[in-house]
Amino acid sequence: MTRWPFLFLAAFLAYTSLSAQQITLSDIFEHGTFRQQFVWGIQHLPDGEHYTTVSNGAILKHAYASGVVVDTLFHTRWAKATLEGRSVSLHSYTLGPDGNKMLIPVDREGIYRYSSKAQYYIYYRDSKKLEKLTEGNKQMYPTFSPDGQKVAWVQDNNHFFMDLANGKQTQITRDGRWNYVINGASDWVYEEELKLTRAFEWSPDSRMIAFLRFDEGRVRQFNMTMFGTGLYPEDYTFKYPKAGEDNAIVSVHVYQTDRKRIRDLRLNTGDDQYFPRIQWAPGANNLIVWRMNRHQSKLELLHIEVMRNRQRTIYTEENPYNIDANDRFVLFLKNGEQFICSSEKDGFHHLYLFDMRGRQQQQLTKGKWEVTAIYGVDEENGYVYYQGTQAGPLERHVYRAKLDGSAPEQISQGPGWHDYDYAPGFRYVIRTYSSDKTPPLYSLHTGTGQLVRTLEDNSKLASTAREFGMRNKEFFSLKNRHGDDMNGWMIKPAGFDAAKEYPVLMFVYGGPGSQTVMNKWGGRNENWFQYLAQQGYVVVSVDNRGTGGQGQDFHKKHTYMNLGLPEAEDQIDAGRWIASQAWADSARIGIFGWSYGGTMSSLCLFLAPEVFRMAIAVAPVTHWKFYDTIYTERYMRTPQENPEGYESGSPINYVNGLRGKYLLVHGTGDDNVHVQNTMVLSNALIEAGKSFNQFLYPDKAHGISG
Repeated sequence: MTRWPFLFLAAFLAYTSLSAQQITLSDIFEHGTFRQQFVWGIQHLPDGEHYTTVSNGAILKHAYASGVVVDTLFHTRWAKATLEGRSVSLHSYTLGPDGNKMLIPVDREGIYRYSSKAQYYIYYRDSKKLEKLTEGNKQMYPTFSPDGQKVAWVQDNNHFFMDLANGKQTQITRDGRWNYVINGASDWVYEEELKLTRAFEWSPDSRMIAFLRFDEGRVRQFNMTMFGTGLYPEDYTFKYPKAGEDNAIVSVHVYQTDRKRIRDLRLNTGDDQYFPRIQWAPGANNLIVWRMNRHQSKLELLHIEVMRNRQRTIYTEENPYNIDANDRFVLFLKNGEQFICSSEKDGFHHLYLFDMRGRQQQQLTKGKWEVTAIYGVDEENGYVYYQGTQAGPLERHVYRAKLDGSAPEQISQGPGWHDYDYAPGFRYVIRTYSSDKTPPLYSLHTGTGQLVRTLEDNSKLASTAREFGMRNKEFFSLKNRHGDDMNGWMIKPAGFDAAKEYPVLMFVYGGPGSQTVMNKWGGRNENWFQYLAQQGYVVVSVDNRGTGGQGQDFHKKHTYMNLGLPEAEDQIDAGRWIASQAWADSARIGIFGWSYGGTMSSLCLFLAPEVFRMAIAVAPVTHWKFYDTIYTERYMRTPQENPEGYESGSPINYVNGLRGKYLLVHGTGDDNVHVQNTMVLSNALIEAGKSFNQFLYPDKAHGISG
């Protein structure tokens, strides 16, 4: 789910002028006045001495030691005649392991949130040739084998590979068909909720490809009307399993490229399970399959010796609430004898070292804080590098811990949000840093922290922010009615006078594991909040129970089987705290949210009309039965098992409480939170005799972009 404000929202708010250098909506959404600069297309080369970026239609090779360009690997003008003016998407190019070949996508076309397809070309640096990967429809996820001599991809729901030495193509599967069978790519719900798109992996010796097959035959079909501009609208149909309904039947297979043979791995646990990841451990024959039950409360790592068809479970974890596969890290050491796995088994997300028989050897990190990313293992020196919240949930810092379990060492310095991208060998790192006061800064450093080169400092954006008088956030903490501490921030107007009263807009997302209260640069949504501050509003955001960065009890204990009400209760408590402040106009407190945040803003307005006088809800889930299996059941189980929880957390059931102003917004082409949610809620409001405003964006998806 996503949640960002766009142009239409300001129509619901008053417009007054408070500063000479006034922010306008055109500045934010049309002119890009506050647009931040990025370093595009960063990829590390295997030698650990060079990296690549994309700039002005070229893929450039840089030396880590200096950061300067030492070669141009590809330029779009070299391929102009071959491509006949078609658009090239260099931001998603793929370099081959041998450094001589690269995959270039042309006429890239987005499908869902993470998936896309394109006509791919292979560029050979030595011969300067650009050749089409294959004929026919566009391809998905072309991937070089580890030896760089083969490419595998998905096309028309089937799996293919090509031997680059002789150009011979092999069709691995033939049963792929839209809305029935997918080979090597994931279905909608795996993509959206397990962040899995490419569902195949090459073996380390380049002789085998493990892949998932999705049988969607029993999944019910969802239809979206796409209005377009023609005489008759068209239906877009796709398989979308709603909570409690049938999922696709997923099976695991391995294709042997030399024998042209598919091995079916029979895991013998029934159809109602998930396989969130497949990965190869060191060695040519060791496939690791992640397996979870439908409740997502049990995770198993299955070690499969493919050629001998021997299976054993090397890790099992059960959780009284759930296990989110997207938060889990499993990294196998090159020594072939150990792996690192993350777990919440002590109440916080930490790293553990195991041997290949699944015996725990060390807990590598511990404490009342969370590991949020793992960057890799320097086996030569015995360190694991990771990101965590040891300095507090509002920040992210980078650390390294010894594999012997000794105390971690903090690497990043300075308050804010740090993210590191280490080169092979850990001799160099590309650092991304920002804070509430500092736009994103990209820099190249040695592994010991010495600055080599600043790649982009966004100094122009920092200067523009000062010129327009952008305000810093004030971070604070408050307690809910149960005594739990909740983090928040507020942006106050320039010249704030505590003796005056100000209208307040609260911004909420509030979904499981999320955070809005962070010491990092905010981007476009917070540019809009700055605009509101210039109009005389105080803007506030508070992270309720269920949000991330503070351990399992805060994240899961109160909201499991009960999504909606505990979070809304906390936001209402925050609204009451705001109303009690002398500077707040208690008669003008509103709340805005997108997606999960739209669910929250609706509940708050309906449940506490004495606190909130206005709400904006964009693309809200209005009854949990309308959302997908994996996300909803992870927190709620099925509607059949938990009917009370599904009813109690759904805004549809509280429409009689509406007394204030309500703006309900949705894109009719939303494949994620279907416009059905808004239509059913609208009908409930109409039947209850409630007046509200509604704005539909024809054919727009969940993000309502454009």
